[in-house]
Formats: sequence, structure tokens, C-alpha cells
Amino acid sequence: MSNGVLEEAIKKAAIAWISVADGPAYALWCMPADSSLVVVSGPGEQFAPGLAEADRATVRLRGDHGGLIVLAEATVTRLTPGSDEWNEIAPQLAGKRLNATGSATDVVARWSADGCAVVRLTPAAESAIGAADIPAESHAEPPRDSPARAETPRPFRLHHVRKPG
Repeated sequence: MSNGVLEEAIKKAAIAWISVADGPAYALWCMPADSSLVVVSGPGEQFAPGLAEADRATVRLRGDHGGLIVLAEATVTRLTPGSDEWNEIAPQLAGKRLNATGSATDVVARWSADGCAVVRLTPAAESAIGAADIPAESHAEPPRDSPARAETPRPFRLHHVRKPG
């Protein structure tokens, strides 16, 4: 696969499907930074089980048409609050955070105080698989159980309609 395809997919990424070990892939909001993706997770942020503690993850990126074009193994590096890398990247990430309450500085301070994980995912070009080599079968799975998932109630009917007969 061309390294250019991976680089371009990273540059255009706003969302990536990230999985840790053999776990399910989660659609996570991300920000491109150099040749990496930066993701925030934790209290009050997106749910990414195991990502903060992981050292490797699988990243799936979509193309302009919305379909999967790159699948790659990535090195996971957790940024430490107060480090030079944190001070450079966290404010940029907070500035792009939609629906955040407060300024970017307030959001970064909350991430640090609440123990949120800001991680850098650096995909390895040699592990990247392009669209031509990705299996053609669907990667769709049934919905996972979640407290947010509720059965849809039957429609309310004001009057009972009788069938002619």
C-alpha cells in the first residue's frame, strides 16, 4: 500500500474506528497531528475502553466516499499533563472539541483534573492495509448491549380502527 494513502487518510480524519487488542472497534472523534491521530477519552469525554492503558491499537480510516480505505496497527502514546507535548497538543484538541463548556484552557484543565486520557496514535506504514487488500465482506456486527439502548415502544393509537368485515 502507498504511504501517501495512509498520510492523506490521517490528514483528513475527523473520526476513526479504533480497537484495542481483540476488542470491538469504537468510532472515536480524533484530530490529525503530524503523522498521528490524537484522541481524548475519559470522564465527560468519549468512551474508549482500554485505550489509555494500551501500547498498540488497530486504526481504521475512511476515504472521501465514506468507506474503509486504510486499516493499520498503531503505537499508542499517552500524553502526560504538563509535558511539552501536552502543552502543544491538548489546547489544539480542546479548541476543536465541539459543544465544550468553557474555553479551551478550561477544557484542558478539566481533562487534567479529571484524569482524562489524551493519546497519540501513530500508525505504522508497514502494517497498513489498503482498500484493495481489505476483505470484501461486511464488518458489520449486531448492536452491543448498552444502557443507552432501549426497545422502541409500539406506536400509540388513539382510536381502535376496526377492519370492515
